[in-house]
Amino acid sequence: MTVIVAGGGIAGMTMALTCHELGIPVVVHESVDRLRPQGVGINLQPNAVRELFDLGLEKQLEDIGVPAQEWALVGRNGNDVWAEPRGREAGYLWPQYSIHRGHLQMLLYQEVIKRLGSSAVTTGSRLVGYHSGNGTIQASFQNLATDTSIVEGALLVGADGLHSAARKQMYPDEGPPVWGGPVMWRGTSEAVPIRTGASFVLVGKLEQRFVCYPITRPDPTTGLATINWIAEITYDVSEDWGDSDWNRQVAVDKFLPFFEDWAFDWLDVPELIRAASAVYEYPMVDRDPVDSWVDGRCVLIGDAAHVMYPVGSNGASQAIVDARMLGAAMKEHGINVAALESYEGAMLKDLNELVLRNRGAGPIGILGIVEDRCGGIFDNIEDVIPRSEIEDYMASYKTAAGFAVETLNNAPKTIQV
Repeated sequence: MTVIVAGGGIAGMTMALTCHELGIPVVVHESVDRLRPQGVGINLQPNAVRELFDLGLEKQLEDIGVPAQEWALVGRNGNDVWAEPRGREAGYLWPQYSIHRGHLQMLLYQEVIKRLGSSAVTTGSRLVGYHSGNGTIQASFQNLATDTSIVEGALLVGADGLHSAARKQMYPDEGPPVWGGPVMWRGTSEAVPIRTGASFVLVGKLEQRFVCYPITRPDPTTGLATINWIAEITYDVSEDWGDSDWNRQVAVDKFLPFFEDWAFDWLDVPELIRAASAVYEYPMVDRDPVDSWVDGRCVLIGDAAHVMYPVGSNGASQAIVDARMLGAAMKEHGINVAALESYEGAMLKDLNELVLRNRGAGPIGILGIVEDRCGGIFDNIEDVIPRSEIEDYMASYKTAAGFAVETLNNAPKTIQV
């Protein structure tokens, strides 16, 4: 019996590839009429890269991603708070990739079509509801002409993101996503990469910060790479920022004054912002954790289950891990409710805690400690906070997020085929 996947994003396409690997029939229904490489940069942590390598995508990822070498927090006066190696540079058996989200989604989509055939993905088909019966589930999808069709299968995987219809049916009174004050402006600019040439750098403080990292390799002639950047300001929650839409284009004048004097000898923030061809505004939101991701034969994965603030760069990574863990549960228990319950039992508690941890600033919370102790201005960070305190803080987050080095390196494959 077929597994029905609602949503053709990173979670949904990884789920389809996983089902194919296990010999489980699967169909994906995606709401947009045509998939396009939308979005900007993301980071894939080694725990997710491991899973995609196991799906045979090592060469493809290497072609479109930049192996990250460094993750750095920098104070408001341009001095390092913390810098550490990442990916294989940190001892992982797998790289960490900085990558364009849309390029990753298209890679996964193309692999689904290549391996499963074009009939495996139906576009322009939006989930509007479901009904679990005796041994099957019926999912209702609406096309662009608002015609409704019923698809029957063994399980329904709700991979339909932040505004999940599957989650809304499970929790009809939940309401809109929760906005806690941060607003991000995201763009890409052509520039020479800084520091190691493959560094993720965050400058500033919790309430006002700037992130940048390359998502392409430098051009061999010009030395320029595509730099993904994020400017962020935290506002009073009484201000209304409307819908949480990734694709609302705005002028840089809306936020550039906050960063106009952020020019260091190694990074000119206003110059990088001005160089962007387009800038998108996004009020950073999440949802409160819920008690269950399972309703009958329907289960949630990815952002539909646990959308979180992107402070740990692990939203897309967790979506991939979710799909693989659900696949492992189906391999062990069969294509049934027991598999859904096993997946939820293994994941729900830890990920609910991670949602709340990221709401509290996640790994960049150390900047709040520095701000409290010295106002964010220092010459030598060890005069403000001991290195051992930062090490413990960072190690705690990596453990919670599932990518502590030794634990991950020594873990068995999620799916043994």
